[in-house]
Amino acid sequence: MHNSPASDLPPAKDLESIARQGSRFKRMAVRIPTYLTDLKENPAWLPMFLLARTLPFRRIHWLATRQPVKLPVSGASMFTDVERSAVVNALRTDGIYPSLMLPDHIHREIAEFAGNTGCYGNFNRQLEFVASEHGQAEARFGRPILSGHFFERSLDCEAVMAVQRDPLLIDVARQYLGGQAKVITTRIWWSFPTQASEADRSLASLDKYHFDLDDWRMLKFFFNLVDVDEGTGPHVFIKGSHRRRRVRHQLTLLVGHPANEVLDYYGQANALTLTGKAGSGFVEDPFGFHMGTVPTRKPRLMMEVGFGVSKPSQRRFHGEPVLR
Repeated sequence: MHNSPASDLPPAKDLESIARQGSRFKRMAVRIPTYLTDLKENPAWLPMFLLARTLPFRRIHWLATRQPVKLPVSGASMFTDVERSAVVNALRTDGIYPSLMLPDHIHREIAEFAGNTGCYGNFNRQLEFVASEHGQAEARFGRPILSGHFFERSLDCEAVMAVQRDPLLIDVARQYLGGQAKVITTRIWWSFPTQASEADRSLASLDKYHFDLDDWRMLKFFFNLVDVDEGTGPHVFIKGSHRRRRVRHQLTLLVGHPANEVLDYYGQANALTLTGKAGSGFVEDPFGFHMGTVPTRKPRLMMEVGFGVSKPSQRRFHGEPVLR
């Protein structure tokens, strides 16, 4: 029996590259059922999915479809110390505005709701549990549970709906995206410290720099509903990456890329880690590279209100994927 000498083996660097490529395609395969369902529901999804990742086509679509902004939404905002123009200017320049704060009674009401309401583990409606029983749920279901989503239950919380309807969010979205901007996602979810599989991390968009491609133009408001530090799985955003994009990051079907590759090109100094007290929030253009990180010490609870310019999917509740 002939054994190949060590010199006949690919260099370690090549083996690492092959493994990385295989890992990327595994992550993409997890999302294929969702992609196929999106295409069946809306054939216009495919050109968006293929072309919206490139800056030239995004600009063409922006110029061709952007509608003028109508009068500002009436009513008082809960964000009393925020200038709309400052938010929009920061979004255009950096892709993110990091200085929002929910009123105490709002974030406390949402956190109480999330603590007392059953969530669904790893996007699976068969894995239902209350967040305080996360450890027992992992033992009961026999698997690590990285995330707990509420799907349509989020809309049963009056404080969630108050944030979704706030005039500041709507005005900023229209100023940035155009007059046709509309709410397309509203959700709250837990992220738990656990030994999650790569597939579960990919499904939850954690620990991998990526950009979102759910619409031609999007804007997302995020709010921490618990105190978030380095051990609570903070969100990270690469400033400026929404308007400057490496060619190889446009000419690939993959939206996720290794951290060293992203940071080497866009700059470590542009990586903004979003920690803060309960109630702190930020708004970002999710075409910029970003990622959530897996908590290591305590669970993270977050809320998202997302805006887009196309008709939202009627099939899924606030980002729920199609599972095999």
